[in-house]
Amino acid sequence: MRIRIATMLGLLAAANGVLMLAAPAAWYAVTPGVPDSGPLNTHFIRDIGAAFLVAGGSLMWFARDARARPAALACAAFFTLHALVHLSDTMAGRESIYQALRDLPTVYLGAILALCIALPTSAREDGRDAQMVVTAANRRLRKGV
Repeated sequence: MRIRIATMLGLLAAANGVLMLAAPAAWYAVTPGVPDSGPLNTHFIRDIGAAFLVAGGSLMWFARDARARPAALACAAFFTLHALVHLSDTMAGRESIYQALRDLPTVYLGAILALCIALPTSAREDGRDAQMVVTAANRRLRKGV
């Protein structure tokens, strides 16, 4: 189930990033609440699009290879910090409660899901990941790479 969620969340994040990079004005116009946040800044939207594309790719990589947990953790960190920015704006009165509710399924749920996907579910899983990294490093050393 985690693999499916990681793949789906990764695809959605990457697709969002591609749209932000390829058509920032269209992304700005169709994303709920974004036009209320200030004037269109295509460079800024593309910067954030690059982060979403990398974050989505990292989740899809992790869905295929458990050794990519550090990449998934970096994605979860980005999503969580992004959600905290939205939350702090709401708490400071810069964003409305209505906008926070609109952000619930995308911004906040995305961060929670990314954390659930990226964090080891048990000490055993954490140890297994560490062992896979050691085994892969040993193979590379034996091959002389």
